[in-house]
Amino acid sequence: MRKAIRSLTMLAVPAALIAGCASQRQADTPPVPPQNPRTDFATARSFEAPPELVWEAWTSGETLQRWWGPRGFTCPVADMDVRVGGTSLVAMQAPPEFGGTVYYNTWTYSTIVHPHRLDFVVRFSDEHGAPLHPSELGLPPGIPAEVPHVLIFEPTDDGGTRLTIIEYGYESQDAINLSRQGLEQCLDKLAETLAP
Repeated sequence: MRKAIRSLTMLAVPAALIAGCASQRQADTPPVPPQNPRTDFATARSFEAPPELVWEAWTSGETLQRWWGPRGFTCPVADMDVRVGGTSLVAMQAPPEFGGTVYYNTWTYSTIVHPHRLDFVVRFSDEHGAPLHPSELGLPPGIPAEVPHVLIFEPTDDGGTRLTIIEYGYESQDAINLSRQGLEQCLDKLAETLAP
């Protein structure tokens, strides 16, 4: 029952954001795409840091390297090119007990409204940024070649930030669950990085 309530809550988050963003976004900012519960998921987390610092954690390579990746993973590469049409190269390295493999991703940006909204498409790649299909890396089925992301940074009344992340286009519930688990661990590490 608790899982069902949480799932319904997460589905309601994007709908509320679509309505809220419509009233405050700039004219050139596209609306937040609707979410399909069979292929997409959303998660939200509150941080004590203001939006500017949470934004920096996603756009500064030096800061990203301090927290990106699930528990036990490190981020050896974060070459950031945060501009519309720009592509960042980000890596996460598995711990030795998981083989130590380095996984590279590119993040290609389509919407940047500093420090409120960041849209990018994630693709797996080699160390030079050339695209690779997840199956070429031995990853489980259901992870698509491209995963659009929408990040929304909202100021809270206490001076903090509510960050909502929506990921689109997964091909199985197992892939959604795997991605959600990894993202939640990343956000735990982000919270520790931003802690006063």
